[in-house]
Parts: sequence; C-alpha cells; structure tokens
Amino acid sequence: MGLTKLKTKISVENYLEGECISPSKHEYIYGEVYAMAGTSDNHNRIAGNVYANLSIHLRNSRCEPFMGDIKVRVSPDVYYYPDVFVSGEETIEDSHFRNEPILIVEEISPSTEYIDRREKLLFYQQMPSLQEYVIIEQKKIAVEIHRRQSNGSWITYFFNHNDTEVEFQTVEMTMKLEEIYRRVKFPEQSSPQ
Repeated sequence: MGLTKLKTKISVENYLEGECISPSKHEYIYGEVYAMAGTSDNHNRIAGNVYANLSIHLRNSRCEPFMGDIKVRVSPDVYYYPDVFVSGEETIEDSHFRNEPILIVEEISPSTEYIDRREKLLFYQQMPSLQEYVIIEQKKIAVEIHRRQSNGSWITYFFNHNDTEVEFQTVEMTMKLEEIYRRVKFPEQSSPQ
C-alpha cells in the first residue's frame, strides 16, 4: 500500500478522532498524516492466509491476531496499520489500536518496500513488546523474519521457494510457505518452479 502525505500537520487527538469517522485509512508519523492506498487481490490473499492460520492457532490463547483495520501505536507520535499483527494485551487503552504487539506482518509491494524494510523496521524494533517482524513479498516466494534475540539484538532469517515452511517462534506456530501463498497468482517471470 503506497502512502500519500496530506498537507498539514495535526495533533494525535485529531488524528485518532478523524480515523474513527474516515472512510479511508491513514498512518500517522510525527503530526503528518499519510493516506493509504488500496491493496491487490494477491495482497489480500496473503494477509488473509496468515491471519486465518494465526486465528485458528491462537483461538484458545490470550493472544489475538488482527488484520488491516486496527492500528498499532508504535510510539506516542507514530501509528501504523500493519497487514497482520498479534497482541496479548490484557488492558486495552482504545479499541481502535494496540500498544504491545508481539508479532507484526507486513507485505511489501514496489510502493511500500522502502517504508516496510527501513522506516517501519526501525520503528518496530524500538517497541519493547515486539519479538518478530515478518516481511512477505507478493510477487515471488520470499519471507523475512526479523527476530529479537534474548540480548535485545535482532537477527534476520530469509526463506524462499527452496524452503517448505517458516516458524513464527513468538506464537509457537509453523506455517508452510505454500499455505502463506495459497491462491496467489505470480507474474510469469517469477512463477515458482
């Protein structure tokens, strides 16, 4: 999803009030509001596949997955709409966002790759609750898992068509790559072998 910046800065309070009535979603970064573009069918398939598997896996857990329409407050001045995330918060400050995600999944497209791989990665890694940040490609089979280590450092794991599954350690769930990409139609040049 590409982001288009709106022209004026607004307060967090005005942003949150506006999002409750807005027909479209916006992300908020230090007073600047960015409109979110629509998604493709493949984007929806991938996010839906990950969300569905997490939902089934966590159905008896205090942790809960969310998809697309619930924000994450990364800091007091930064709010994003991850494609999928998991939170186990017991005290909910606001039903429109969560403060302590443990797992965040973003799908990249050409218009969001820079933001997802750099800006969001840096912001998300500063959240004490976050244990894994997953980036999924839409146009080919490729998954990155950025995982926090016990000493606070981060290690990145890469998966592609040569692998069969990925493990989301934070929620103790393994998911086959073919399940993540179920019904996804790849461009001819990057079709899996």
